[in-house]
Amino acid sequence: MKKAIKPLSLLSILYLLFLAPAEAHGMHIMEGFLPKGWALFWFAVSAPFFLLGLFQIRKVFQKQPEKKLLMALSGAFIFLLSALKIPSVTGSCSHPTGTGISALLFGPMVTTVLGTIVLLFQAILLAHGGLTTLGANAFSMAVAGPFVAVAVYKLSKKLGANGFVAVFLATALGDLATYVVTSLQLAVAFPDPAGGVAASAAKFMMIFAATQVPIAIAEGILSVFLYDRIASYEGGLHENIN
Repeated sequence: MKKAIKPLSLLSILYLLFLAPAEAHGMHIMEGFLPKGWALFWFAVSAPFFLLGLFQIRKVFQKQPEKKLLMALSGAFIFLLSALKIPSVTGSCSHPTGTGISALLFGPMVTTVLGTIVLLFQAILLAHGGLTTLGANAFSMAVAGPFVAVAVYKLSKKLGANGFVAVFLATALGDLATYVVTSLQLAVAFPDPAGGVAASAAKFMMIFAATQVPIAIAEGILSVFLYDRIASYEGGLHENIN
């Protein structure tokens, strides 16, 4: 239990400083914002990752039941960080995701489940995002972001980066990847009348960049701090990143 005190204390501080006084805004893409066809499409795309993630969690618990607390803390970290919202464009917002460090600890599939559960709870309990847009939000934050984070981490290590640099790049770029995907999701649903999907995506990305780039950098720094704390207890990142 003593090993969990520092992470729990950090999460408590984040809550008191940021989440408690926060004003509710749309989580990624708000309820009812996407056309019905696109909402169903993103549910269909996200579902296989979620189902595979459930099997992956079962495997982790069977082989390493002692990791349940760490996985729960990873989910809580995702919940707290993704609830820190800065209004960005109509129907959306900017905020850290918290999924990068979970992806490095347990793999992207597990993080898909954790991120989707977080999005569901926030939609129901906090009115952030929505049920109709859950599939789209899950794909951007709980699928795309985690997979990019793991890919960047592995590439960074192959190029000789130390653990801290690799974690920073992975979590920061994983955060940014979420918003690139969100911009593309909005662009295909609402193409620009003159320039089409490409022009619409460029507009969304430009608007997001003003708030998301500094947020991604901050998340990367915070994730490095957490990695340092976790590594001191766990001996580094797990080998079940896949």
